[in-house]
Amino acid sequence: MIAIRLEKIGELVTIRMAPPLAATIAASPTADHTYIAGERGRPTTTESFGDRFRDWCRAAGIDKSAHGIRKLAASSAAENGGTVSEMEAMFGRSGRGMASLYTRAANRKRLGLGASDKLIGTNPENSIPAPEGGNSLTLKI
Repeated sequence: MIAIRLEKIGELVTIRMAPPLAATIAASPTADHTYIAGERGRPTTTESFGDRFRDWCRAAGIDKSAHGIRKLAASSAAENGGTVSEMEAMFGRSGRGMASLYTRAANRKRLGLGASDKLIGTNPENSIPAPEGGNSLTLKI
């Protein structure tokens, strides 16, 4: 696990560390608990980390930022059943606003799929086969 005090709001966040991250940290040289250092070996500031992260993403051909990764993590947690309280604890939020946004979107998706199963039933004869080479269809109305 890892516990991090969020610089922006001072909130302590405790999460289970993903095994690839734990392995990366274990293989990295660290000093005084600084896991991401700048070119001179000093701790990276929040701003310079954001800039460097964006540069690393671009170099990898990914058009995202650190904030985009945080948003992806929140969406994934909500779609995997994360509750508002769990999301607030994991992302250091309070006031239910952002956590509710992500869980509401995930719940609407889950509820829509559940309702459509009730509409067409689970009988495969009631469904329309996927187009050749595809497995889903998204309609924008």
